[in-house]
Amino acid sequence: MSMIIPNWNAPQNVKAFASTRVGGFSSDAYQGLNLGTHVGDDASFVENNRAWLKQQANMPASPIWLNQTHSTDVVTVLEPTTDIIDADGAFTTAKGVVCSAMTADCLPVILTNTNGTQVAAVHAGWRGLAGGILENAVAKFSNIDEANQVIAWLGPAIGEDVFEVGYDVLDAFVSFDPQAKLAFKAKSEPGKWLANMSQLATQRLHKAGVTSVTGSNLCTYADSDTFYSYRRDGVTGRQATFIWLE
Repeated sequence: MSMIIPNWNAPQNVKAFASTRVGGFSSDAYQGLNLGTHVGDDASFVENNRAWLKQQANMPASPIWLNQTHSTDVVTVLEPTTDIIDADGAFTTAKGVVCSAMTADCLPVILTNTNGTQVAAVHAGWRGLAGGILENAVAKFSNIDEANQVIAWLGPAIGEDVFEVGYDVLDAFVSFDPQAKLAFKAKSEPGKWLANMSQLATQRLHKAGVTSVTGSNLCTYADSDTFYSYRRDGVTGRQATFIWLE
């Protein structure tokens, strides 16, 4: 299988990677390693994809799968479960609990503390990002000080050259922080901008006290061989980003 390993300075016991669409059993519009059960793919293919991924990645347990609704909810999970949890982020302090975030253009963000005792995975669409989901995830971390800081990695997402948005998105961010306008580039068409999700996430993380933020700089929209993209294809699968404590 094809795995993207974060290029960040996480402790050795923190394991993390982002999946791609390469490999797997799905076909047609979902061709590859589709991990989403909610997108119209054959459920048996998705089940096989998830089982194959767990084996190939040597995961200690099946991942925590979230029912993501572009909310700002981050849940604490302290043991593996097959229950689908309504949230857009998962946090744990327990070893062997695999936190995950499914995406197909939205920004996956994983976090850990430099002591390697706490981790989180977040699905950050523009609504969740504007609403404060990253701040909610950072707030889950305890005993953070100069010797034990939170660090973040931003996974593959739709790139700044193709993520066209309207005034509603611009206003959602700029009304919170005027500096957010630096992450938007006006198009020639009135009322349209190109938004830089990674820059917006970095701004929000910095304000929340997370100064070490590393980006993958991978665009899901531009690379159809490697990634699913909802903006590009409409009907498509989902990849995911995972993190756990060994």
